[in-house]
Amino acid sequence: MMVEAGCASYSMMPTPALYVGERARPLFTATDADRWTPPLDLLYATDRVRATNADNAQPYTPERARHLSFGSTVVEFGQGISWNALVAQSVATKRNVDIDLRLGSTTELGRFPDIPYQIERTPEGLSRTRAVIAAHEVARSAFQAELERRLDGAPRKEVVVFVHGFANTFEDAALTTAELCHFLGREFVCMVFTWPAGSSKGVFFGYDADRESAEFAAEDLKKTIRMIAETSGVQKIHLLAHSRGTDLLATAVSDLSVEAHVSRSNIARKFKIANIALMAPDLDFDVAVSKIWKVVSDPGLPYGDASRPDVVVPPPEFHITVYVSPNDKALATSGWLFGSLARIGRLDVNMVRPEGFAQARVLSGLDVIQVTDGSCFICHSYFVSNPRVSADLIAMLRYGLKPNEPGRPLVEVKLPFWRLPASGGAAE
Repeated sequence: MMVEAGCASYSMMPTPALYVGERARPLFTATDADRWTPPLDLLYATDRVRATNADNAQPYTPERARHLSFGSTVVEFGQGISWNALVAQSVATKRNVDIDLRLGSTTELGRFPDIPYQIERTPEGLSRTRAVIAAHEVARSAFQAELERRLDGAPRKEVVVFVHGFANTFEDAALTTAELCHFLGREFVCMVFTWPAGSSKGVFFGYDADRESAEFAAEDLKKTIRMIAETSGVQKIHLLAHSRGTDLLATAVSDLSVEAHVSRSNIARKFKIANIALMAPDLDFDVAVSKIWKVVSDPGLPYGDASRPDVVVPPPEFHITVYVSPNDKALATSGWLFGSLARIGRLDVNMVRPEGFAQARVLSGLDVIQVTDGSCFICHSYFVSNPRVSADLIAMLRYGLKPNEPGRPLVEVKLPFWRLPASGGAAE
């Protein structure tokens, strides 16, 4: 099923700092770039309800669906602009042509059965019905076939998955994913996981509704990550989440880490996860610690067929990067709503106890990047609006640079804390 775009649009994010100046890196390097055109085709997965009203500008609504759907959604870059003109504006410090992003056609390619899956009683006990198993396998095969097709045409056999935050529509999520993918050189297979956010119940009740929708969607995100990892040709998975989406991602990763540990493995090895980037995380500090370090803190968790309290399988090549800002007013409001001032997205070095720093050094694989630019208004979407923050994210994902390596300038505060120099673009 295919639907056309709505009428909303917004300007493409500013050029990330690493693509401008005397030491600018090339934005596009692939030898087959001549086949590219401005529109960008994203893979999506969602547990939103499909829009059926012809007047609805969005392909999917904020309502919850009891099934996971997937498909293709096209994002248009500019109006009638050529590829060469788009590239020129994409590396310009100040653009002389507005590049508006608009949602084009969205085509649903498949959906999984409704939950809970149907079961029946057999002589051996309860079992899923043959029909629901068959339907699940048809959907899984279709999803993986589509992902394999995209991998065949991608310069890098790696998947970047973006999970959006509170009050985002399907379109909001797709446009943000597309501009990130564009400035990653269009080298990766990019995918948006869009959950039922954007409740119409107002600022306060809408936030509560979105919070519970994020909890609802965590199981579908976990299944999606697992399917990606089991797809032939996938070498690495990079998971990005913003705001309320970080809680959703933390829950899914926590469950997958337990699954991996029980199978005598770890999430990097079993699920090919290379990076997790949490941007402005709307997540209580203690909740985050309990979820992310669940395996470390549960010595009774089975390791294979037996309990091994001493074993914590290290995740090689696995990294968590957290972007925080003390000026994030959206998270200040969130903390007030929940009665928790310790939101991860406003984390400060003084909030961490000495034993926390010691554990971080033992575990490694964690960097906290502080964005201290106070010239912004809300200071919540700085990962796309601040050219230095987007440049740091790209330097980490695309080039594999560690903090303060050439090309990724950061100031060491106290490991794992780093500070981004506050110059070269204001955050939003």
